[in-house]
Parts: sequence; C-alpha cells; structure tokens
Amino acid sequence: MDLAEIDGVICSDYDEVIPTDLAHSLGLDGITYWGTVGSAGAAPCAMIGHAMAAIIAGMASNVLVFRALNGRSGPRFGAASPSAPAKACGGNGTYDEFISPYGLLVPGQMWALIARRHMIEYGSTAADRGAIALACRRHANANPAAMMYGRPLTMDAYLGSRMLTDPLRINDYSLESDGACAVVVTSAERADDCPQPTVLIRAVAQGTTSEAQPGNFYAAVLRPAVLEQPSRRVAELLYRRAGLGPGDIDIAQFYDCFTISVMIQLEDYGFCARGEGGAFASSGALEPGGRLPITTAGGNLSEAYIHGMTHVLEGVRQMRGTSTSQVAGAETCLVTSAIPTPTSALILRAS
Repeated sequence: MDLAEIDGVICSDYDEVIPTDLAHSLGLDGITYWGTVGSAGAAPCAMIGHAMAAIIAGMASNVLVFRALNGRSGPRFGAASPSAPAKACGGNGTYDEFISPYGLLVPGQMWALIARRHMIEYGSTAADRGAIALACRRHANANPAAMMYGRPLTMDAYLGSRMLTDPLRINDYSLESDGACAVVVTSAERADDCPQPTVLIRAVAQGTTSEAQPGNFYAAVLRPAVLEQPSRRVAELLYRRAGLGPGDIDIAQFYDCFTISVMIQLEDYGFCARGEGGAFASSGALEPGGRLPITTAGGNLSEAYIHGMTHVLEGVRQMRGTSTSQVAGAETCLVTSAIPTPTSALILRAS
C-alpha cells in the first residue's frame, strides 16, 4: 500500500502525538478522518473498532492506527507524583480525593488489593501468578525484539524476586518502555490485493461494568465487588457479535499490565470458571504448545509496555503466520485491552 492511500489516522487519548502531528511528519495528504480514543490502555482494541466503523461509514478507506510511548525516558505511569494527593482534592470529576490522599497512588497498589482479594476468595497463589509471568517470558525469549529477550525466568527466581506491593513482586509488573507500533485497517477487498496475507477482524466490543465509578482507574476499588471487571460484559458482547465462543479461540493476547489482570481475564473470557484462573494458569495451558498460548510476543510483562497496541500487532502476526512463537494451525486470536474501568477487545481471524 502506498503512503498516499492512508486517509485516516487514529491514536490514543494518552498519546502525546496527535493525528495531525503524525499526518504532517509522514507527509500524508488528504486525511478525511481522524480520531482519538480513550482511555489509556483500554483503547487499542477500541481504536481498531473505530477505524473499522470509519471505513464502513465511508469516512475513510485506509486507516493508520498507532500508539507511541516514552514510558521509560519520559513520564513513567508506574511512578507516583508527589503532587497527586493535592491535585485529587476537589474531585475534578473523579473519586480520587477519597483515595490518593490516603496513599493509593500507583496502579501496582490497586492491583495488589485486587490480587489479595482473589487469593482470599478463591485461594489463588503466588505460584499461579508466577505461571503467567513465566509463560510471557518464555514467549519473549523467542522474540529478539522483546526487552526480556535472552533473560529467562524460572519459578524459583520469580518467587525470590523483590516484593513491590504485597503480594505482587517485580515480575508481576509490566515493563517501562519506549516504543511505538501501528497497524493499517482497510477493507477486506483492498487487503486481498496486498502482498501480505489478509487478517480479518471478526468482531470488536467495548464496555464498562455496571458500577464503573467516576475516574479512570483507582475508583475501581470502591466497587461493591473489586473482582468484578468490565471484561466479563465485554466478553459476552464480543462472542455474541463474533458468533464464536471461548472454545473457538486458539490464541489470546491478554492485556497483562499485571499478572493478576490476566488471571481475572482467563475467567471473564470463559476459559475457566470464576475463581479457577490460578489453577488454569498453573496447568501449563498458557505456555508455548499449551491449550491457550498467551501474549506470544512476550506481552506487557516481557516484550514492551506500549499500552497494549503490541498485542494487536502480535495478533495480526499470528494470523499471518509470522510470529516468533507461531502457533501452528491457529485461525482465531482474541486480543484484549486494559481493565479495570472501561475495556475493549477484538477477535481476529485468518483469511
């Protein structure tokens, strides 16, 4: 596809590069559609959906969907701002004033509370979360572009790693990365005329929980049930739109900001019963050659953290047959974006 054919651009609301910036720097001429989709890590799958909708509506023909992030050399999402408690006071449309002044300042603290609740209610263990970290790392060790390439992880090393927010260790956390990636969304007819194998978007869904709580993130701990995530509702909608179910999924690119988020999504997307995500992870199902290989480029935990846009890209590679951890015969790939407030997901199919 020639660069001049790109007539749409979509980015994330957390991206410092806006669509017109990218259009100018690439020399695009004749942009007829642009969009900014939120929020943060919940956006990538929704961004694909917006591109698809623009094409169906006739607002664009070929849409560039991208995410660029300086999460290591620039603003660090995992770091607390000393001014956060003061800024939270007054609400500013959120419930953060009931949270930040009392010390809950970074995502790892919130996910630690959720992980502890899962342990209390269902008996999941550190080793169960370790199985998720190891599966991601083993896939990364096959991917020369991954940050953790050439750095294997054992269960003993995982269990002995530094505790950051009890019960979460450093290897339960996603990476801090500089990077960017993009895909082009076009019609199936135009894609069939390209040299690369066509990858079809079977369905896309967005959604929230019934009690999402004001704000983007931390207010999720104020829900009556902190393990209730938007992924359960989105899964039902996504499968209904796709005409598929969990048994039809060959690979899952789960948004792995923390290992516990993968455990919950295993349950919410129907690969195991509620409360059995830990046992499912420890069964070996997520490993290369397992029933459900996950984050086959390494994911946020071991490839790079670019707000999950890499998960979309890896899903495309799997359906094309070009992944560094290619799953033989795979025809369907689930891709998910961040929880806990809004979320989005999609299913890709090989042509």
